Amino acid sequence: GYGAVYFAEEMLNNKNDSIKDKIVTISGSGNVAQYATEKVNQLGGKVVSLSDSSGTVYDPEGIKDNKFEFVMDLKNNKRGRIKEYADKFSVEYLEHERPWSINCDIAIPCATQNEINLKDAEALFNNNCLCVVEGANMPSEPDAVDLFLNKNILFGPGKAANAGGVAVSGLEMSQNSMFSSWSREEVDEKLHTIMKNIHNTCVHYGENNKNVDYVKGANIGGFIKVADSMLDQGVV
Repeated sequence: GYGAVYFAEEMLNNKNDSIKDKIVTISGSGNVAQYATEKVNQLGGKVVSLSDSSGTVYDPEGIKDNKFEFVMDLKNNKRGRIKEYADKFSVEYLEHERPWSINCDIAIPCATQNEINLKDAEALFNNNCLCVVEGANMPSEPDAVDLFLNKNILFGPGKAANAGGVAVSGLEMSQNSMFSSWSREEVDEKLHTIMKNIHNTCVHYGENNKNVDYVKGANIGGFIKVADSMLDQGVV
């Protein structure tokens, strides 16, 4: 969750912009969605939606402070449904709907594969969404990805933007191998650096005039990383 938000921040920074004061829609309400929400709040954005398989809550005031704590307790301890948030705080509940029809600056799908179809992508474009960052595995269908790219919406594909989980697992392995222990702040800082480096790789290989094709950049950057490793190990 942190990694996806850091990637979004880097994409916006590359356009001389930031997450601060941006309206963010997030799908899901599990670990990735929860911590994406927390990091957006820390960076000054406003998360207005979370969801589960039954529907979506829309809170234009923002899911933060005691509301965010309620979500953490609801989902991690009580194992309840997100509708209980709508009942508790008297906000709109979109039954059996995803959050992509809600006006937003940034969309972060964190729920399931193929949760953004072409119709959803068109709704995001029509609502002037600036940036879509995948916090799940392939949440955007191919037609939706094509629309994002054709309309010059900043699009962070999961293979890059969703690398934070694997990156932190690698940091855990490093600590184990060194018999060392890093603080939460140290791990967060290292993750931030990793996501910046991934973003820079995408820009390097995906830059086209003033725009960046992050799909192209992630694909080429990933291929070259594997190819270089094969050469280093004498496989090729």
